[in-house]
Amino acid sequence: MKFQRRFGNRKETKPKKGLFLILLLIIVLYLFFNAEKVLGRLF
Repeated sequence: MKFQRRFGNRKETKPKKGLFLILLLIIVLYLFFNAEKVLGRLF
């Protein structure tokens, strides 16, 4: 029962964590490229 509950929780949390990490990567890349453009305009 304990193992089944753990696996059940992992199955529910894994997709959420995956989507969260993907969103973080997209935001970081977006900010990185935007910062590069802004710095290019300023300097």
